[in-house]
Amino acid sequence: MGIAALEDKLLQRAVVAVLNAIYEEDFLGFSYGFRPGRSQHDDLDALMVGIQRRKVSWILDVDYRSFLDTVSHRWLVRFLEHRIGDDRLIRPIRKWLKAGVLEEGSIIESEVGTPQGATISHLLANVYLHYVFDLWAQQWRQRQARGEMIVVRYADDSVVGFEHEADTKRFLADMRARSEAFGLSLHPDKTRLIRFGRFAAVNRKERGLGKPETFNYLGFTMICGTKRSGGFQIFRRTRSDRMQVTLQRVKEELQRRRHEPIPIQGKWLTQVIRGFNAYHAVPTNYRSLVLFRDRVTRLWKRALMRRGQRVDTVGTHDAAAR
Repeated sequence: MGIAALEDKLLQRAVVAVLNAIYEEDFLGFSYGFRPGRSQHDDLDALMVGIQRRKVSWILDVDYRSFLDTVSHRWLVRFLEHRIGDDRLIRPIRKWLKAGVLEEGSIIESEVGTPQGATISHLLANVYLHYVFDLWAQQWRQRQARGEMIVVRYADDSVVGFEHEADTKRFLADMRARSEAFGLSLHPDKTRLIRFGRFAAVNRKERGLGKPETFNYLGFTMICGTKRSGGFQIFRRTRSDRMQVTLQRVKEELQRRRHEPIPIQGKWLTQVIRGFNAYHAVPTNYRSLVLFRDRVTRLWKRALMRRGQRVDTVGTHDAAAR
């Protein structure tokens, strides 16, 4: 983490406001991460519409290895200078990049990486990927793709959909080479190529191979499914590992709050469930919402039993956990 001083934080906010006004004119439509007026749900909706309405049979789930730690300062400054001619904006950015981090009493400087935790980091990352990935991917789709192709990106997580397998493999090979040219590398475990989509589901069913594989994106697991009417539909489910992490935090916090009055605990748990639902309440994810609420209620009952309360006392406050 690179935590800036108060003065730098204020200046970074001012620089971000200026740069946003500049780059919002340049950033492409399939880029959603940390942009004004755009959210993760917008990204997810665009992905759902693209897969369901376009001829998508293959999905390339892309993830860079330690992206924020490997951004090249030299390339980033060159990208900024390509668009911005005022050195009064470039100069402080150079200083923030080279400020380094304090580790065990020593300042460590680096020629790569953006300061994680800094106000300006996400915008700089978007600028970097705008040139390294976005513009290139758009050009690749226009000039080299032989079939239909969709692209969405949120920060350093990207999903690219293809009609033809050959396009997918060529794109992956070209993307790997381009990323390495700019100091980046694709994560070998998190970057996956799978058959997915309406045509993939039909193809696998005809061959007796069962349902297509799933992939994770922005906290959800994407699943090929079928509507009640029989048509193709993508189901979004909260990632089970993410839910388990959240439930573990709830369990630990209940332990810390074990001596609080029951109504106060219930009020806090209500906020937890509302916060979870605020992000995860999307179409086809009702089961995950019910499961999370039930697990939280169960954890609360166990916590009250350990401190000697009657189990049925929870019933009077169960509405708070709903």
